Amino acid sequence: MSAGSLPGSGAAAPVPTALRDRWLAWRNRLVASPRFQRWAAGFPLTRGIARRNTRALFDLCAGFVYAQVLAACIRLDLFAILAAGPLTVDALASRLDLPPENARRLLRAAESLALLRSLPGDRFGLADLGAALVGNPGIGAMVAHHALLYTDLADPVALLRGQAPPTRLSGYWPYATGAEGDAQTVAPYGGLMGASQALISEDVLDACDLSRIRHLMDVGGGEGAFLEAVAARHAGPRLTLFDLPAVAERAAARLSRAGLSERIACRGGDFHADLPAGADAITLVRVVHDHDDGPAQALLAAAHRALAPGGLLLLAEPMAGTPGAEPVGDAYFGFYLLAMGSGRPRRREELHTMLTAAGFTAVRERPTRRPLLTRVLVAQKTGPLA
Repeated sequence: MSAGSLPGSGAAAPVPTALRDRWLAWRNRLVASPRFQRWAAGFPLTRGIARRNTRALFDLCAGFVYAQVLAACIRLDLFAILAAGPLTVDALASRLDLPPENARRLLRAAESLALLRSLPGDRFGLADLGAALVGNPGIGAMVAHHALLYTDLADPVALLRGQAPPTRLSGYWPYATGAEGDAQTVAPYGGLMGASQALISEDVLDACDLSRIRHLMDVGGGEGAFLEAVAARHAGPRLTLFDLPAVAERAAARLSRAGLSERIACRGGDFHADLPAGADAITLVRVVHDHDDGPAQALLAAAHRALAPGGLLLLAEPMAGTPGAEPVGDAYFGFYLLAMGSGRPRRREELHTMLTAAGFTAVRERPTRRPLLTRVLVAQKTGPLA
């Protein structure tokens, strides 16, 4: 490997020059100097930058506390309580079963995070972010789920060095360690993924025209939330869900209760050996980034074999390096997947290379409404569609 290349990057990175290295070293020494920091905080031309950097650094230090404020609001059902309209602090303290002074502490904290707004008469109501949470219960489910992640990240260095004990997330997602699990084991993560899938499903369907698809198979489809959204939008295609046997069993029961057993067939098995052939479209929605490189490449190859000639693969997931959302891919998913014990965030270029290696052609990206949540790559298998 050359000195200027990165694994999986698909292209050589420019080699830093000695001049650039010396300039960066000088700049870093300057910024690190307490004397310079004090000067920059008072000089009119740099004061704004210094204050923004101070706030950004403090936010990094305090991020866990901010997240716990949100978690407290979710656990206390505060946003749902305020959905009907503003309430006084005393009324909220009674509803939340909190001492009035601690209720006010929580309300002020939530206001500072733009979740609530204070109103005349010692009242509080929803701000835009709080109102958005009311309409997206999947976000609340993820916030509650993060209690496991926080425990696993208590010693991040041990986790990075591979010296941490088995993580709680690896037990929550049994397939991450190669275990299939039974219906009881897969119930928590199946429910979580279903609850968090609504926004993503609609964004994927807005980005991709599936009106001409005759048979769509959703691989790793969980309990069927994505295919349920497909069925609501497109009456024509035959729909198949494929996942681990215990997951497929739960999906079949849930879809039957939703009156969709005639529209959506559920198949269980191992994607290496059991992936049914013949669909003219396969979807992988938030699946590939859950797997390490070897299994992920094998999954893409299996999808290529299973597709009919001319068929399409839709790969949808949050990607590393997304402009304006860089911390989501590399920081959040990077460490979440590390704690889970399987997978890593990948850039669009890396996924393009993997799809090409699996045999796909004409790989292209379809723009989505919220690329922070999901981006979509569409790849085609060569040959005329039967």
